[in-house]
Amino acid sequence: MKNFDLSVNIAGVTWKNPVTTASGTFSGQYTTGFYDPSLLGAVTTKGVAPLPWEGNPTPRIAETYGGMLNSVGLENKGVDDYITGELRALKDLGATVICNVCGHSVDEYLEVVSKLDGTDVDMLELNISCPNISCGGIGFGTDANLAAELVREVRKLTRKPLIVKLTPNVTDISAIARSVEEAGADAISLINTLLGMRIDLRTGQPVLANGTGGLSGPAVKPVAVRMVYQVSRAVSLPVIGMGGIMTGADALEFLLAGARAVAVGTAALINPVAPIDILSELTELLHDEQTLELLRRNYEH
Repeated sequence: MKNFDLSVNIAGVTWKNPVTTASGTFSGQYTTGFYDPSLLGAVTTKGVAPLPWEGNPTPRIAETYGGMLNSVGLENKGVDDYITGELRALKDLGATVICNVCGHSVDEYLEVVSKLDGTDVDMLELNISCPNISCGGIGFGTDANLAAELVREVRKLTRKPLIVKLTPNVTDISAIARSVEEAGADAISLINTLLGMRIDLRTGQPVLANGTGGLSGPAVKPVAVRMVYQVSRAVSLPVIGMGGIMTGADALEFLLAGARAVAVGTAALINPVAPIDILSELTELLHDEQTLELLRRNYEH
């Protein structure tokens, strides 16, 4: 098998290959026991806030047909702990690191970004799409004007490449994408989870303590592919596609839909080395000349 260059350029940052992790499903502390994170194009770490967040009450994870529901609520130890802990450890390993940034308000997002701007984190992913927090998060992601306002304010504080993560829980995702592009985003990632619910047949109550949760896994892939296809044609920014990627073939489908890179999430909760396995499978598929030609033609348009 011949070797060839898998590297991709995302907003001025060169990734050695087009595979990253999805925020909330990767932990440098635990993942390094299974594989070297520097083997991936990048790693996207769990959302960080100005101060530690406890997250939502339990139960906050439930299985469902073709996927899972989660209502973790962005539990994290805060940005200061992140900078001295996970970020430092991942950079020492040589990984390209994307930090997912969250907040309840514009000021909270800005506080995190201002602290990260002085670090060697490679890229920032602005999370305006989490459905599992009571304010902020998805509130910005469902309103084009609010999303643009947040991006403009963040852009004033940093020149680090800025990815904006979009929610699928909107009527027109392309409109949101165009608004953040105009406001100064450098790339777009999508999709975050779809809002869902399960009912416990014994109690008649929601399975999750929070009532609703984010649906991820193979069940959401057709929706994700459709939205990646739409957004990649609505904006000129690079798109990172995610949502139900379980195999290299799934990843290739997102690339053919217009994504420049892909993120692996729920699959890694089942198989910790899934991102590496999917990269290997995708690499095998990309050795096919017909597949490469399809990709070339797709990116030309």
